[in-house]
Amino acid sequence: MKKPTGALLLSSLATLAFIYLPLLVLIVFSFNASKFNARWEGLSLRWYVQMLGNSDMRSATLNSLVVGVISSALATALAAMGALALERFHWKRKSLWEAFFFLPVVIPELMMAVGFLLLFNLVPSDLGLTKLVLAHTTLNLPIIWLIIRARLKKLDPRLEEAAMDLGATRAMAFYKVTLPLLAPAIVGGALMAFAVSLDDFFISFFVSDSASVTLPVYIYSLLRFNLSPEVNALSTALFVVSMLLVAVAFLLQGKEAHV
Repeated sequence: MKKPTGALLLSSLATLAFIYLPLLVLIVFSFNASKFNARWEGLSLRWYVQMLGNSDMRSATLNSLVVGVISSALATALAAMGALALERFHWKRKSLWEAFFFLPVVIPELMMAVGFLLLFNLVPSDLGLTKLVLAHTTLNLPIIWLIIRARLKKLDPRLEEAAMDLGATRAMAFYKVTLPLLAPAIVGGALMAFAVSLDDFFISFFVSDSASVTLPVYIYSLLRFNLSPEVNALSTALFVVSMLLVAVAFLLQGKEAHV
């Protein structure tokens, strides 16, 4: 393999700097003691302490966690059942059903957000967080489906057949053989979906109301009406949590590849 040329290496470093430098600045200034973002006055945890004492922030965090956990759980169950059904049974126009699961990936998120807004406006009662759960489930479904579907494609169907030849029922063979092999993909997909739900802004902004504000929407409101270094601390915390979730998901996928 050829070594990268100087120009290629320089362009790669410039691209990485363009992507990660704003995040690095955000993280550094979240520890700034000054209340002015343009002036550095030394290291401090002041804004993290203030963030933890903010009741509105705690409410937004709770909303994000509730929506993320429930929507990722629902999306995981639906995606797993859909992937198994498409893989195990013969379907007419199978590619059409696969496109149905994949469609939310290619639809612009802004278009989905406006669609959900119009849909929920037709509902007379106030659904509260239920609106966000339903919308985020739709957003997360194709992510998990793609991960589980890819794993199912790699599994040897003869493993279940061998288990049944040894006396196991079909259900027992699934729970004892197939499900453990799918577990890394299922858990990894769920973690990835939770991270997406936690970070989502467009759908949450259009669908949420004053009683169901999530963290990204709360950060946006701070930027508009109350620009404070507390935003840096909150954004950094959200970024770190999201990266940890994605890292664990990729580690599980790596573990899956060696199964």
